[in-house]
Amino acid sequence: MNSPTSGARPYALNAAGIPLSGLLAFPAGGEVRSTILAIHGRGMRAAYWNSLIPLATGLGHAVLALDRPGYGDSAAFLTEGQSLAGQAETLHAALKEHAAAHPIGAGVLLLGHSDGGKVALHTAASDGAVPLLGLDASGVGYRYDPQALHFPSTLGGGASKLNWGPLNLYPRGTFQASRTLLSPTPARESAETVRWPGQYEDLAPRVRIPVRLTFAEHEAWWNLDDSTLTAMTSQLTAAPQVILDHLAAAGHNISLGHAATAYHLRALAFLEDCLRT
Repeated sequence: MNSPTSGARPYALNAAGIPLSGLLAFPAGGEVRSTILAIHGRGMRAAYWNSLIPLATGLGHAVLALDRPGYGDSAAFLTEGQSLAGQAETLHAALKEHAAAHPIGAGVLLLGHSDGGKVALHTAASDGAVPLLGLDASGVGYRYDPQALHFPSTLGGGASKLNWGPLNLYPRGTFQASRTLLSPTPARESAETVRWPGQYEDLAPRVRIPVRLTFAEHEAWWNLDDSTLTAMTSQLTAAPQVILDHLAAAGHNISLGHAATAYHLRALAFLEDCLRT
């Protein structure tokens, strides 16, 4: 088993025949307490999680941030991408492959954003070879807000309000820098968008790990009224704990904004709770 080394580095692995790229970081000179599988959202790449990595490794956790199937190294191999369920199956294979060569500590926290949160829910609802500690998802709800019904392209100008919210929520230079993170959304992933509410109803009762759901103050993709959120959380009937959180002064892309540190620290506190139970 390879020894951990500090700092994020490019990482590649073979997940049941599918080449995946991403980033891998270990705590500096210490034991790996757990591993965070960080799953990016639609039209992004693994580096979406750059600001999380030093916080997590500083607390003793390894971070495995993968380009989801259909992105990065797998894009040429999966020209249409994979379904969300197919991505979850591939991520289970990736975790098995990763754990065979690297320490993962007590298990894996699934940390997903937006469509990556959907994949995380699929992953949590299905069986794999690596123990899962909990699921922390941001920017993924149950029912879409009416203004999101036409689902404009993530890379198109029409989606700016949905994906970002007020521009002053982000550090200067974020939008220019984020161009390096952008990637076309695979066709199979886009085609599933309208089916998500039904998929969630099937998945939620099968999630058997603690769940934390975070919504930004300026989240525009999702209907966030009390009755809808109650309907969402009440379906997680097998989860031993369900936490619903709201993050002030944040837009949909939480981890790129001024509120990123606050969100990441709350997610890491949730991980600590998962490790104690």
